[in-house]
Amino acid sequence: MDKIIVSLLGSTLIGIIYWFFFAKKDESVMATDNLTVLVDGGYTPNTISFVNSRPVTITFLRKDPNPCLEDIYFPDYKIKKYLPLNTPVRITLSPPHQTKSGFHCSMNMYNGTLTIL
Repeated sequence: MDKIIVSLLGSTLIGIIYWFFFAKKDESVMATDNLTVLVDGGYTPNTISFVNSRPVTITFLRKDPNPCLEDIYFPDYKIKKYLPLNTPVRITLSPPHQTKSGFHCSMNMYNGTLTIL
């Protein structure tokens, strides 16, 4: 009986851990010309879609004092910007855009995705 209880509790705990770390859904948004991304424990929204033929301006507002989030990198656009606390920073991405690219913090712990329609 003890083995059954331990097995059930272990399976439940594994399921909770899997859900917490891997089953989180990305928040996605469609950008027209301007979009604001909140930097607070990650990027919100972290998936951005936009039209290929138009430039898009993304404003980053950093609220998290974590030093990892001080810089943001767009490797495919060769852009690196410093994000001071509570100060909006605008980044304009000009076409042509790749079908899918990304952005991340200085240590690549927090990241986001750009999807082109």
